[in-house]
Amino acid sequence: MNMQETISTLKASVSIGNGRISIEDVLRVATGHQGISLSASTEFRQRINKGAAFLERLLADNGTVYGVNTGYGDSCTVSVPTALINELPLHLTRYHGCGMGEHLDDEATLAVLVCRLNSLAQGYSGVRWELLEQLAALINHRILPNIPAEGSVGASGDLTPLSYVAAALIGEREVRHAGKLQPAAEVLKNLDLLPLTLAPKEGLAIMNGTAVMTGLACLAWQRANYLTQLCCRLTALASIALCGNRGHFDPRLFAAKPHAGQNEAAAWIYEDIQGEATEVIRLQDRYSIRCAPHVIGVARDALSWMRRDIENELNSANDNPLIDPDAELLMHGGHFYGGHIAFAMDALKTAVANLADLMDRQLALLVDNKYNHGLPLNLSGSSGERASINHGFKAVQIGASAWTAEALKLTMPASVFSRSTECHNQDKVSMGTIAARDCLRVLELTEQVAAALTLATVQGVTLRRNIDGSAALTEAVSNFMQDVGSYSPFLDEDRPLEAELRTMAGLIRNGHWKMYDHA
Repeated sequence: MNMQETISTLKASVSIGNGRISIEDVLRVATGHQGISLSASTEFRQRINKGAAFLERLLADNGTVYGVNTGYGDSCTVSVPTALINELPLHLTRYHGCGMGEHLDDEATLAVLVCRLNSLAQGYSGVRWELLEQLAALINHRILPNIPAEGSVGASGDLTPLSYVAAALIGEREVRHAGKLQPAAEVLKNLDLLPLTLAPKEGLAIMNGTAVMTGLACLAWQRANYLTQLCCRLTALASIALCGNRGHFDPRLFAAKPHAGQNEAAAWIYEDIQGEATEVIRLQDRYSIRCAPHVIGVARDALSWMRRDIENELNSANDNPLIDPDAELLMHGGHFYGGHIAFAMDALKTAVANLADLMDRQLALLVDNKYNHGLPLNLSGSSGERASINHGFKAVQIGASAWTAEALKLTMPASVFSRSTECHNQDKVSMGTIAARDCLRVLELTEQVAAALTLATVQGVTLRRNIDGSAALTEAVSNFMQDVGSYSPFLDEDRPLEAELRTMAGLIRNGHWKMYDHA
């Protein structure tokens, strides 16, 4: 099967080389089973070829190019004999084959490949058209380098994890394909793809960039964006279950404090609550209900600048050195430094952990009959003498507290832990990939808290309606509750909830419910 045949079996492809791409474009390939295509623009192909040709002429004229006819990093003062130049990229890819830890999953790996391809497609990296085609083939055939997650300090880019991408292109190490871990050479052969022979700068161009941290950041951004919306829905349900005061979310109140994300969150919660409860028990609800838009709004507002920085990184040339093919200029710099991604991910994990803390506090109110305004202790749905042996959501609340604590613990910023590495050449590094991995773990834990609160709020609203029938529901909230109930029925008798919580967490991670029409 050739690349075009593979693309035809996928949904409409994302085009590379026609201008900027978005976080959503990366996600369409990583999670939406879409392929990619290289732009058919003559100008695009000419620009790529022009950069490679200039580099070739420069070397023929005995020009000095870092990482091409010099050693790498601190070894940049070491000249490489002409006869050995073609071997140098292989050594770069091989000595960086020392990653550790868990391997990136399929979604993360595809996101990394799209980010690296789009960066090289900016036309500043001096790579050949054949390299772009080979990267596109990995994506479209779902030939996924088996990339260990640990080993990058985020400058000089994601060298070690990206060495596994370079290795797959040349038919070395192992890849995942068709659900199996296989030698890369065998997979390329079975698909009639020839291993790429790297040109002198191409090993460095593949590896010396921010694609791993940026790919992970795209995934994190999408999951955080969804969580903020779900938190609004769950806050509305918690307020309904607790006979809360809808006025806390009135648009007229929030007009006095014009943070856009905060106003957006309040409007969504207000929209989800049909009207005032028959009896508002407290003039002012506790902070985890009343101030929910203020907590969620911080994340909503932060997501806007995070999108800007992630997409700028995504659409940048971030290796070194760079080549201006039009001016025939070689430029040595430090665009591999992932500081913007590091800062965004450090900030995002803090914003997300605050969502976990908010939801944990809401759950604590719901299960405690000293604060839940007449709901049963632990939201147990049993009655009569059986109520004495049923404990409802007691253990779920303990679990949510544990997941929240772990999420909060992980908010220590990675970017301030720069280490001096590689003979003090890389003496100030971004730690961007560590920040992105931390952020994904905080998201996972927060999604678990959200899963617990989802079940608890649906249980709480159901109980409230059974008690006094006071909870009128919007169509959107009613549909949400019915769908949750199809996965996790009303809890009247104690049962193990692990499987249901795992299902909920998976639905949340995949954005199962459409929250708001204008989100």
